[in-house]
Amino acid sequence: MKLDEMKIIVTGAASGLGWCFATELARAGAQVAACDVDSAGLAALSEQLRDRGTIHECDVTSEQSVSWMVAAAHKAMGGLNGLINNAGIFRDGMLVSQDRATGEIRTMPLEQWQRVIDVDLTGPFLCAREAAARMVQTETPGVIINISSSSRHGNRGQTNYSAAKAGLAADTRVWAEELAPHKIRVGAIAPGFVETPILKAMRAEVLDRMLAAVPLRRAAKPEEIWAAARFIIECDYFTGRCVDVDGGISS
Repeated sequence: MKLDEMKIIVTGAASGLGWCFATELARAGAQVAACDVDSAGLAALSEQLRDRGTIHECDVTSEQSVSWMVAAAHKAMGGLNGLINNAGIFRDGMLVSQDRATGEIRTMPLEQWQRVIDVDLTGPFLCAREAAARMVQTETPGVIINISSSSRHGNRGQTNYSAAKAGLAADTRVWAEELAPHKIRVGAIAPGFVETPILKAMRAEVLDRMLAAVPLRRAAKPEEIWAAARFIIECDYFTGRCVDVDGGISS
């Protein structure tokens, strides 16, 4: 697919990777529907997108909110042929831990598990379902990109996040097979550490320790993850696979 023919939704667009995806797509001539729960971030993004994009406040964990957003985006762009499922959060913690001093047992609260599953797995399901339904209904070929993570292989302290990102990678394969008859491709990207506001806010010694495990000894620039998204959009023979862009950290 050609970038300047895209009419594409980007979730989690108000910052980080989502901001990069939205602005790069608009720069390439695509029409972009930028979605997030962060109204202030969306307002700032709108100034960057100008006439190439519209903004839509959306809670991806809400079926009603997603349904409304996809309908609004479809109307605003005069069609829909793309989705980048980027919205995500993490709430790290051990499944079970014990305080060395007191012996107290601590466990991951159900709410902490559920919140990450809701945003990182149920949200992409709802967005993909609604976007794909529009494309099938209008007989429009399209592409869906899911943002997974290198943590999908399992990462200490990320029971909830690893489960969600592994599930999203698996769903990528399932949806690719189910939607292929409708000429809708589905791919995924699994970034490692990326230079986003969250990463930059970490203490230097913690960040240095994390990056020491990366063969390339650095975090990715958002534009390097965008390069993978661009490849998936433009390569019409790519579907059902997850591309690792993680500096070699995954085993």
